[in-house]
Amino acid sequence: MTHPLVTALAERHGLPTVDATSIEACLAPALSEAAHVLLFFTGDPATRAETLDVAVVMPEILAAFGNRLRGAVVDRAAEAGLASRFHVAVMPSLVVARGSDTLAVLPKIRDWSDYMEKIEAALAPEAEALVTEERPRVAFTTSRSTTNREDAA
Repeated sequence: MTHPLVTALAERHGLPTVDATSIEACLAPALSEAAHVLLFFTGDPATRAETLDVAVVMPEILAAFGNRLRGAVVDRAAEAGLASRFHVAVMPSLVVARGSDTLAVLPKIRDWSDYMEKIEAALAPEAEALVTEERPRVAFTTSRSTTNREDAA
């Protein structure tokens, strides 16, 4: 069940809810829209108290950046499927994206100045997309001795 503060983001502030089928349309802005979008991965508000704090702050963040940033809430049912694509490891998280590129991930609630600094940096034209770290792949092999230890002793 969605908390009223999260629901208010759509009802009171007009933020769309996106899922796996609508995320591409959200990431591709209309001609008059900002190129950057702030995606809100809420997690379960019943078990993640910080979700409500972020829900209160998100409209203020969008207002602070004016027409430079759009917002959307990721549907709870789609979060698990979209989290890795947007580098989200902790919920709640705010994600700054430009097109299909993730530019910043801001997990949990943060200090206002941290939001302003990180989002401003992500809005810069030269901001680079986050990349997934390639972890070394190691294969373990074993060999079995045909000799029994007791027989060798």
